[in-house]
Amino acid sequence: MKFNQLLITAILAAGLAGCSQGLSLNGIGDAGASIDPTQPAPAAFEPATSDHQQNETGTRHHAGQAPYHASDNLLQTAKAEFREGRFGLAEKNFRKAVEVSPRDAEAWIGLAASYDRLRRFDLADRAYTEAIKLVGRNTMMLNNLGYSQLLRGDLKKARRNFLAAYEREPDNPFIRNNLELLNQSGKRVVREKV
Repeated sequence: MKFNQLLITAILAAGLAGCSQGLSLNGIGDAGASIDPTQPAPAAFEPATSDHQQNETGTRHHAGQAPYHASDNLLQTAKAEFREGRFGLAEKNFRKAVEVSPRDAEAWIGLAASYDRLRRFDLADRAYTEAIKLVGRNTMMLNNLGYSQLLRGDLKKARRNFLAAYEREPDNPFIRNNLELLNQSGKRVVREKV
C-alpha cells in the first residue's frame, strides 16, 4: 500500500515539475521571497529560522545568531525538494516539520504549497488555515492563496487574493507575475469557450 502511494506521488510530482511556480515559501514576513524550481539553490541556502512563529528559543546557532528550532533541518530539506519539483518528498518533510514544531508557520505554508502542487486542495486548505492562525492574512499569504485558487481554476478567488496582495505591495515582482499568469489563464478560458 505504501509503495503504491509513493509511486502515485512520484508520478504526480513528475507531471507537475514543469509547471511554473508562483508560491512564496521563503520567509514569513517577506512576500518578495519565492522558490523558483527552475533556478538553482543559492550557494549558502539556510532556512529562515528567524521567521519561525514559536515562543521557545531552543539552542542558539553559531555565535548567538537566530535560535535553532527542531524543524530547521526538515525545512531545509523540504525546501530543496520543493525547488527540485519533488513535491511528494517536500510534502513529507514539511509534514514532519509541522509535527515537530506545530507553531512553525513557515512549515505550514510549505506544507500547503506542496499539497497545492500535488492537487490535494482539501489538505492544502487545512494547512493554510493553520498558517493563517499563526501569521494572519499577510501579503505573502494572500499571494499563496491566490496561486492556490489559480491552480484550482477558480479565477475569481485567485484575482481577489492577488489584488489584495498587490494593493499592499504593488512593486512585488512575484505578485505581479502571478497577476500576469492569471490574466493569461483568463484569456485561455475565454478562447476555449468560443
